Amino acid sequence: MRITNAWTGTAARLLLAAVLGYAGLVKIKDLREAGRSVAVYQIVPTDAAQFVGGALPFVEVAVALLLIAGLATRAAATATAALMAMYIAAIVSVWARGLSIDCGCFGGGGTLTDGAERGYVIDIARDLLFLGAAVLLIWNPRTRYALDRWVLDVKEG
Repeated sequence: MRITNAWTGTAARLLLAAVLGYAGLVKIKDLREAGRSVAVYQIVPTDAAQFVGGALPFVEVAVALLLIAGLATRAAATATAALMAMYIAAIVSVWARGLSIDCGCFGGGGTLTDGAERGYVIDIARDLLFLGAAVLLIWNPRTRYALDRWVLDVKEG
C-alpha cells in the first residue's frame, strides 16, 4: 500500500468518526427530540420512530468510537456506509413525497415552512461524500494509528 493511501484512509476514518460522533452526541442530549425527528419522515409508525430515534444516536457514537480507535475499521466503515445509504434514501423519500422537513441529522429536526428543497440537495450531497469516504475505508481499511494493526497483526501501509 502506498503511504498516501494510508494517510487518505486515516483522514477518511477520522472525518467519519467526527461526523458520526458529533451527530450522535447532539441527539443523545434529547432523545425525545431525536424520536420526533425520525417521526417527521413518516416512514415508520410513531412508536417505532421513538425507538429508532432513541437507538440511532448510540449506534452512531459506537461506530464513531470504533473509527477513532481504528478497531474493526472495515466493519465500522460498512456500518457507516449502511447508515449513509439509509439517510440518503430517507431524505430522497421525503423529497419525493413533497414533505418539507429539516433532516435532523445533527439534532433538532422537524417540519420546515420553506427552503427544504435546497436543503435536501445539500444533505444528499453531504451524505454522498460521507458514503464515498466509507467506501474508501471498506476497500482500504489499513490506516495509520489504528488498533487493527495490533489486534489483527496488520502492518501499517
